[in-house]
Amino acid sequence: MVMVTSSKQTPLHDLHLQLGAKMTTFAGYQMPVQYKNGIIHEHLHCRNKAGFFDISHMGQCRVSGERAAEALEKLTPGGIADLKQGAQKYTVLTNAEGGVIDDIIVTRIEAGLSIIVNAGCKDKDFAYLRSQLSLDCQFEELNELALFALQGPGAAAVMAKFAAEAVGLKFMQACAAEIAGTACHISRSGYSGEDGFEISLPQADAERIARLLLAEDGVEPIGLGARDTLRLEAGLCLYGHELNETITPIEAGLQWIFKKGHSDFPGAEKILAQRQNGAGRVRVGLLVDGRIPVRDGCEIVHQDQQVGTVTSGSFSPSLNRPVAMALLDRRFAGLGTGLTALVRNSPVPVTVSSLPFVPHRYLRK
Repeated sequence: MVMVTSSKQTPLHDLHLQLGAKMTTFAGYQMPVQYKNGIIHEHLHCRNKAGFFDISHMGQCRVSGERAAEALEKLTPGGIADLKQGAQKYTVLTNAEGGVIDDIIVTRIEAGLSIIVNAGCKDKDFAYLRSQLSLDCQFEELNELALFALQGPGAAAVMAKFAAEAVGLKFMQACAAEIAGTACHISRSGYSGEDGFEISLPQADAERIARLLLAEDGVEPIGLGARDTLRLEAGLCLYGHELNETITPIEAGLQWIFKKGHSDFPGAEKILAQRQNGAGRVRVGLLVDGRIPVRDGCEIVHQDQQVGTVTSGSFSPSLNRPVAMALLDRRFAGLGTGLTALVRNSPVPVTVSSLPFVPHRYLRK
């Protein structure tokens, strides 16, 4: 167990230790990497039953005001102004060069807009939003809130016992609810590729509610290790890997987030030109031959010429083989293209694959 006194703790820190978690520092927080049964067990448990994730390290904030949605829409290529109450939107904040400041989840709530940002970006995100939103918008950090995720095919049955109204939600919808007397905000969303829920609630009630959920049959705690392999199999971007301030949304394969006709956002000229004409590099999946994992940072070569870089890579428990994502020269990005990854200067054959590696099971209907 790695103990770093200068790092922050989530409200479930003591519970993680009681559950036997191996802890590490991530984005300035002490977080569980895995529990006693290990990453592969946790990963497959989430795919087959229900996994509980502490994601309280992520940033939560609220923007309110009559023109809040219009103001936020000017900072992203995604549509915000037309969000209906209870609807969510995955989008990105872009910079003037077309890169991604962060990827975020925006929810229209009665009090305005609720925004979830990445843990490692929240200080810069909050400062950016404060500086860029119009003066008639009110910005509020919600540091008193915790955030959980309950993911997997068994998640809905568990949620039905505590907040039946949440089970009526479709993917990327949210509602106010109560769990055991605690007011919560629950969305049908997550980053595992599975059906599931995210629960925002007061930190003061976090451990009590976490224990209730973990006591249910089929629910087990899941650490950051399995959270990463789950989102990799689902083909989902991770900030700092597939997304950063030099990678555009088009290069990252996020064309689907764009609002039709919207051009009033930072970096629009470059991003929209790429959207129309194509980008020089694109995000792709890679199936790895053999058993050697291909990690982020590995070069991808074709006839000794570098044509890309691995952004994420690991062993896929669901497929029982290594997989990866990469930013690749689009001339070599055709499905089935055979390339080579250099792992400690040793060649490892890889094949360009479609994403996701494992089909999503979101409840859309």
